[in-house]
Amino acid sequence: MQTASTDIDLWNAFKQGDKESFAILFRRHYSLLLQYGVKLCPDVNIVEDSIQELFGDLWQSRSDGEVRSVKSYLLKAVKYKILKNQKKNTSLRSSQLEDDLLFEISHESFLINKYEDKQRAASLIEAFSRLPNRQREIIYLKLFQGLSYEELTEVMQINYQASRNLFYEAIKSLRKTLS
Repeated sequence: MQTASTDIDLWNAFKQGDKESFAILFRRHYSLLLQYGVKLCPDVNIVEDSIQELFGDLWQSRSDGEVRSVKSYLLKAVKYKILKNQKKNTSLRSSQLEDDLLFEISHESFLINKYEDKQRAASLIEAFSRLPNRQREIIYLKLFQGLSYEELTEVMQINYQASRNLFYEAIKSLRKTLS
């Protein structure tokens, strides 16, 4: 939790015009935003441009809005930047983009992080790929990025109980498919 308070302290200093705090926030969260972004959009250039645009906009505006979690705020903001830039680069409507959002977790992350047994990992990957996009997204954010339910509500724009229910349903679906 110390990272969150440190992030908030850095955020508040950045809002007062501290360039070093801004640079630290950028360095601290860039890889997380990039990892999350490529799960939303396979075009790395769009993701990198969106992250750069986000931080440029943040520096320009420095609005006084309250931020409870810098991590969830940045994840949510980069998601919308990516959708906006993807929309700009394609003829798809924004609602289609959200419905058809490419959201995959690499086979390697499952194999390295959670399962030594290749047979079980393959079954888990197959079960995961059958989940709806929103369920895959919430599992990724909760389990692999360690977001709390409060942070999930902000990133996914759903209420607290809906985030708990969605996560529960995703895990329940995985268990059912695996059994």
